[in-house]
Amino acid sequence: MKLENKVPPGELSEKWTKYRSTMPLVAPNNKRRLDIIVVGTGLAGSAAAATFGELGYNVKAFTFHDSPRRAHSIAAQGGINAAKNYQNDGDSVYRLFYDTIKGGDYRSREANVHRLAEVSRNIIDQAVAQGVPFAREYGGLLANRSFGGVQVSRTFYARGQTGQQLLLGAYQSLSRQVSLGNVELFNRHEMVDLVKVDGKARGIIARNLLTGELERHAAHAVVLCTGGYGNVFYLSTNAMMCNTSAAWRSVRRGALMANPCFTQIHPTCIPVSGEYQSKLTLMSESLRNDGRVWVPKKQEDAKAIREGKKRGDDIPEDDRDYYLERRYPAFGNLVPRDVASRAAKVACDEGLGVAPTGLAVFLDFEDAITRYGHSKAKSSGEENASAARVRELGVEVIEEKYGNLFEMYEKITGENPYQTPMKIYPAVHYTMGGLWVDYNLETNVPGLFAAGEANFSDHGANRLGASALMQGLADGYFVIPYTIGDFLSKEIRTPHFDENAEEFQKAESDVRERINTLLNIQGAQSVESFHRRLGQIMWDYCGMSRNAEGLNKGIKLIRELQEEFYKDVFVPGTNDEYNPELEKALRVADFLELGETMMFDALNRNESCGGHFREEYQTAEGEALRRDEEYTYVSAWEFTERGKDPVLHKEELTFENVELKTRSYK
Repeated sequence: MKLENKVPPGELSEKWTKYRSTMPLVAPNNKRRLDIIVVGTGLAGSAAAATFGELGYNVKAFTFHDSPRRAHSIAAQGGINAAKNYQNDGDSVYRLFYDTIKGGDYRSREANVHRLAEVSRNIIDQAVAQGVPFAREYGGLLANRSFGGVQVSRTFYARGQTGQQLLLGAYQSLSRQVSLGNVELFNRHEMVDLVKVDGKARGIIARNLLTGELERHAAHAVVLCTGGYGNVFYLSTNAMMCNTSAAWRSVRRGALMANPCFTQIHPTCIPVSGEYQSKLTLMSESLRNDGRVWVPKKQEDAKAIREGKKRGDDIPEDDRDYYLERRYPAFGNLVPRDVASRAAKVACDEGLGVAPTGLAVFLDFEDAITRYGHSKAKSSGEENASAARVRELGVEVIEEKYGNLFEMYEKITGENPYQTPMKIYPAVHYTMGGLWVDYNLETNVPGLFAAGEANFSDHGANRLGASALMQGLADGYFVIPYTIGDFLSKEIRTPHFDENAEEFQKAESDVRERINTLLNIQGAQSVESFHRRLGQIMWDYCGMSRNAEGLNKGIKLIRELQEEFYKDVFVPGTNDEYNPELEKALRVADFLELGETMMFDALNRNESCGGHFREEYQTAEGEALRRDEEYTYVSAWEFTERGKDPVLHKEELTFENVELKTRSYK
């Protein structure tokens, strides 16, 4: 299979502008003849569905939530990147492009990343026009802060609720189109299969989650905006309903899954505290603007803290190791996520962890509180403020910047982060892999598109912080509304599809058979127990570090778990009712197949890059060792059948505008 990325010719900085100005169009009167299905209503999905509706297409939008406002995009905290250069600190479209390419460890497609950097500026204007309450400077201009992997301030934010506020903006745009009748919204519906007619994506089978009814929906094109698959690890920062089923069902119908092993481990999460947990909580990367990461220098101090005999603030300054500042002086606490995560693992592996489990480091705000307190005291005319007063004023500043995050931390842990350092540890967060797409965001299945985290295209082997919201809105508002026209311009004479056609009947029959298989097993183990066991296998053998021996063992263990699942899982109830256990069983069945593919991808890539760290390939200093001569490609996997090895297809990556070199944040 030859993968055509359809990147247009010409200078990188002019590709998107020229392509957008010369690509085939669908006239307004013809848009009314064309139907588009959008699956998922997070930032990418709501933005795409709203824009398609505004353009005049007939749109159906599907969400398994009761409202699009519950999409997981709402959970993003820290901000959204854009190359506005409001801070006048040297930012530019090219610098955002370069930082993203470098941050992804040179494993992303140049043309897609440059386009993302270009349209990032439009996103902020769009969001402001929608009323998104971005933070502002004293004079009223939009404020920016820094995120990991960059040396400029380009992250726009709304306290620690940026995702929520941006989603509300996209949701109101979607709601307007729903009220005008341009978009039909299907709440509590989950896509359970893709329907192809003559090799093209022409619809979906959806399950009404309240009644269990299977429904057929036809369209000229299908757009998947269904997010990532981090929950394959069971414990992650994702909401528990996040899954891979829409994407994986498309893979089962011939789409390719690209770079599935590129998983982002976020360094700033509340540590695991017990087996009762079903998810982990993210503490925004924005906290590393002012928080300093450290562990005790002495193992005896770390042990005392783990045993509750000492607290973090009991450790003298000279006995603290600010290891990120020591190892990476140029970037300090704002190194990229993969680098910070591995450094935390190294510290804890050395016995310096500070949680009872041994898996945590400190994130300390005392320096920032003192610094801000002195500044505020001086600006308020309190020249001789006491230390207590300085601290009080500093706490006020920190509370204004991060108050909701600090409140969340205290509610979960019972510890006051204004008084004692936070404890953090890396956790599975975002997946850079996803459905393979070309420059038009079209998969190798004609008529099937993927946007946002559901595709692989922009982040390479490691996503820079604050770029997920950027990609979701860029794809939804400013890319796919143009590029889908390249496909639909050839479909204006294609009539509406008959949902009673043989292809739709067959797809529905396949879904019904799959559901009945699970219901009829009537085993002795819960779906949850299989999911938890799969997650442990994934974390142990395909987590923060991997090696060939462990990956081979992981593949064997997952295949054994699959066999056990189909022999001994218990799914109560029936299909014809509200049955969340059946929903979960369908999703875990897909996770089992995806997890195996992730292992194969990690085993194939004999190098370390970004979030993919193979222990056999590291420098003398323990940093990732890329092998550009052999692995500068996108690995796109074709599923064959359960229990069989997937087939690898490659898209070679070319770099004409940046020099491939070893990342350094020192």
